[in-house]
Amino acid sequence: MEEKVRIQDDLYEAINGEWLKNAVIPDDRPSTGGFSQLDQDVEKLLMADFALFAENKKSTDIAEMKDAILLYKKVLDVKRRNEEGIKPLLPLLDLIKNIKNVSELNKLAKELVLEGVDLPFNLGVTADMNDATKNAFILTGPDTILPDTSYYQEGNPVYGQLIGLYANMAKNALAQTPLTQEEQELFLNDTLEYDKLIAKTVKSQVEWADYVKNNNPTKVEEVIEQLKPFDFAKLLKDIYGAKAPKIVVVYDPRAIKEFNTVFNDENFNKYVHWCYVKALIGKSGALSLELAANSTIFRRALYGIAKDPVLEKQAYQVVAQAFSEPVGVYYGRTYFGEEAKKDIVSLVKKIIETYKTRVANNKFLEDATKKQAIKKLSTIEIKMGYPDEIRPLYKLLKVDENDSYYVAINKLKRVRCQDNLDKLHKPVDRTEWAMPGHMVNACYNPNSNDITFPAAILQKPFYSIDQTISENLGGIGAVIGHEISHAFDNNGSQFDEKGNVSNWWTEKDYESFKKLTNDMIAQWDGIPFHGGKVNGELVVSENIADNGGMAVTIEIMHNTKGSDFKEYFSNWARVWCQKMKEEMIQYLLANDVHSPAKLRANIPPRNFSEWYETFGVTEKDEMYIAPEKRLIIW
Repeated sequence: MEEKVRIQDDLYEAINGEWLKNAVIPDDRPSTGGFSQLDQDVEKLLMADFALFAENKKSTDIAEMKDAILLYKKVLDVKRRNEEGIKPLLPLLDLIKNIKNVSELNKLAKELVLEGVDLPFNLGVTADMNDATKNAFILTGPDTILPDTSYYQEGNPVYGQLIGLYANMAKNALAQTPLTQEEQELFLNDTLEYDKLIAKTVKSQVEWADYVKNNNPTKVEEVIEQLKPFDFAKLLKDIYGAKAPKIVVVYDPRAIKEFNTVFNDENFNKYVHWCYVKALIGKSGALSLELAANSTIFRRALYGIAKDPVLEKQAYQVVAQAFSEPVGVYYGRTYFGEEAKKDIVSLVKKIIETYKTRVANNKFLEDATKKQAIKKLSTIEIKMGYPDEIRPLYKLLKVDENDSYYVAINKLKRVRCQDNLDKLHKPVDRTEWAMPGHMVNACYNPNSNDITFPAAILQKPFYSIDQTISENLGGIGAVIGHEISHAFDNNGSQFDEKGNVSNWWTEKDYESFKKLTNDMIAQWDGIPFHGGKVNGELVVSENIADNGGMAVTIEIMHNTKGSDFKEYFSNWARVWCQKMKEEMIQYLLANDVHSPAKLRANIPPRNFSEWYETFGVTEKDEMYIAPEKRLIIW
């Protein structure tokens, strides 16, 4: 008989092993279990509702949902999509193809931005890290085809395989265009060569993980000079007129500094051809079913997804993204109970108060730093369930009954792009939610010092009024503590209570914190997983947050009558239960700031004495680490 895995050797397998043996990953997804399973359940629920909306068998009083339902129907209009084929995209492709020189590009730049066409850099507007009440104009390098610069390193065997898949996908799409065979080959070869040039200048995922290093305010005159021969001054004037920004925040300084190595007269045609192919692939999803299916080949291969979702699911997914806030509010109002909301808000407040106590009793902080940390905790805003109001933006997202799916979605994207650009001269809207109500996730925003818990995550195994307090603390409680801890991770620790980048630490305390951060990196770095290794630097912020979430909820457990640590640790492991395609595992290991789910279940408990006491774990067991190596930061 097969021997059962001992909890002392592998908490994750002991709790989830039976489920893992029998669980089946859907063909149209890269994983199932935990977060994924809840997302599937929410998706199934809302898909059923949209099917009824489309047949006029169900209605809603949320006005913005009318346009969402219209868009849903357009995705399903297979006859029109197939009849039109690639035709709706041809005017844009012709526009790109006929850009003969930099001067012509400069004239068209604003239109290309609004159309979502790639310039040789990316731009946008977001909250200013130095003054969180204001917005800033930001600039980054262009996007590479592969997810990270590490794929482009000499000798990486994955590069050829993935680029080959992308090339085949692009080749299929180019065959549908009016380009000659010779042009198709040239455009594809130039695209791949230009992509390699980009990869030499842009940030890696590890570099992006150090969020505060994005904060590089630069005089616009300096940026204008660096981006020549592109006329950045004209683009800003075309967008903002006399109100063009005087400061640009350069998120990716190397890419902008080395801009001339990627964008110059010698490479100009390569840029245009790269731009053409990217637009072709990026916009094919709204064209015929053949072109849409072709455009997902690379992504599916990257994540290990066997096939595309059925059309009805695709339609729901498009709408759930395009009209995320109205859909989230609908879900919240329809399926989320006020009783649960009050209970969770009460739990959040308890966790914050316990966190304050832990900071006050902290051994490595001086009083001056403790005071500032407690001030930050006292001003955290809680966003629970779904917004009370839908933002005015969604009243501008109109869908014309006569438009094709391609035209409709393109118009919506233009409105969203313009809305983002228009934020530059408006104050930051702190009521805006980072996640919609139907999303199974949670987050902390350092720029606004708020935590968001969408309604969809507030169900089993994370939370239920039917679960014990110990189970809820091991589930949603630890998640809440995790998000609060992001206020004090290696990135969040550099923002004050108002959301501004600010050094509120004493020098001695920050040095102590950096040492603990390095200890956390070392605890995780190099852990073998599925033939690869964990990059401790990439995942450190999330591991600090997991550690803090467990620490604060364990303290609450000690102060809760009838608490049961077996239930706590068991539900902690249950939350991270996940079965995933191998391709997705490898993708996340290389690119995700979160550690693999199994390791998130198994590593954090080992830092706490309660783990050893509850299950009698000793040095003979796999789930043991020596006391001197155990690490608790918050």
